[in-house]
Amino acid sequence: MSKFLKIKVQLTIILLLCLSVSYSQKEQEKPNIILIIADDAGWNDVGYNGSEIKTPNIDRLAKNGVQLNRFYANPTCSPSRASLLTGRPASRMGIVAPISDKSQLKLPDSIPTLPKLLRQNGYETALVGKWHLGLQQSSGPKAYGFDYSYGFLHGQIDQYTHLYKNGDKSWYRNGEFIEEKGHATDLITNEAIQWLSGKRDSNKNFFLEVAYSAPHFPLQEEEKWKEPYMNSIKDASRRDYAAAMSHLDYSIGILLEKLKEQNLDKNTLIIFMSDNGAMQDWDSKNEYNGIHPSNTTLGDNSPLRDWKTSNYEGGIRVPCVFYWKDHLKEYKNGSYISIIDVLPSILFLAGDTNLPSSIEGKNVWASIAENKAIVNQEIYVRGHLQESLISKPWKLIRTRHANPVPAEYELYNIEKDPEEKNNIIKQNGKIAQQMTTALEIQFEKDAKKVNYDKLK
Repeated sequence: MSKFLKIKVQLTIILLLCLSVSYSQKEQEKPNIILIIADDAGWNDVGYNGSEIKTPNIDRLAKNGVQLNRFYANPTCSPSRASLLTGRPASRMGIVAPISDKSQLKLPDSIPTLPKLLRQNGYETALVGKWHLGLQQSSGPKAYGFDYSYGFLHGQIDQYTHLYKNGDKSWYRNGEFIEEKGHATDLITNEAIQWLSGKRDSNKNFFLEVAYSAPHFPLQEEEKWKEPYMNSIKDASRRDYAAAMSHLDYSIGILLEKLKEQNLDKNTLIIFMSDNGAMQDWDSKNEYNGIHPSNTTLGDNSPLRDWKTSNYEGGIRVPCVFYWKDHLKEYKNGSYISIIDVLPSILFLAGDTNLPSSIEGKNVWASIAENKAIVNQEIYVRGHLQESLISKPWKLIRTRHANPVPAEYELYNIEKDPEEKNNIIKQNGKIAQQMTTALEIQFEKDAKKVNYDKLK
């Protein structure tokens, strides 16, 4: 071999090695993650699902990312947040309803959580906004792996005083109650931006949960947010709700612009979801000393059946979008995905596949990124007085009553009947029996003592 040819071969090998390293680095690239959670936003409260409410920034994520068309949360907020952070049904920990002001219930201290596990993989973690998984500072976000936290501990707050409905303080930063002026939506957005801009360690990947109070009542929006709906929405209560959603969407737009400004948009996975379906209305007479008007109309879960607290589709099937610039193609994903699947999927992206045994969710990233089918997916959801088991295309719902009234069972083919109009349990006895057995197996795994606090 000539000297010239040897040099050429050597250069070719060096080039191939460089390309290999570059490709390997790209494959192992860990994204930053921003998880945005709306509070009580219904299926038809986002523009991309056909709503009359204008949500251009959420729609932009949906139209350029992956819409999870069959994403299931829990029927109320504390259970959804518990499932999200632990990767297991919240009922395993006795959380089947919102944690109230009288409850000492909290996440178990020793359980592995998403922020704890991400920290082990070199991530910096922050939560800005709603917690609702322990109403004392000692059981706040810091105890479960968040390096930084700010917002409110309770389930709902006055948007300006930031007090809970019984007058309890709830607004805090890093374990200390604070007093601040401003609307909760604006304060949460501003804090998230400040954390992104200067409070975080820029040498680390980050996980930022931005958990808004909107569009949860009480609805206290400025006229500028209501004005676009004065002609299109005649119902004043629904118009106030639409204003809260628009305010939320505008704030998400501010976050997206900040990511772009800091050149973080290309390596940041953005997840948007609602914690449960929308509520139908709100009677305010026993809350906040009656200073806020009741709401005859709030969210819109149509065409899905029923509302928050219910295990019908309107209560647990919620809007969810995954957006990662230049990494995810735009399409509508039809796989059945549970909120408990978010944790293992995020950890996979962080390079951690050695999951603790407590985690029951699946890594569904291949389905999200490549539209691959999820084999043997079974979704179990326990709510106030109902349990449901979903296994494509079937959904079994059990409604319990006080003894001696027996439980009621319903079976739906939610592919053919997404509105759950036709209970076909009598025509499908064998399937119903199989799913009833599977449901009971799941039910037996739950904590023996659960909370049934009133809606919060």
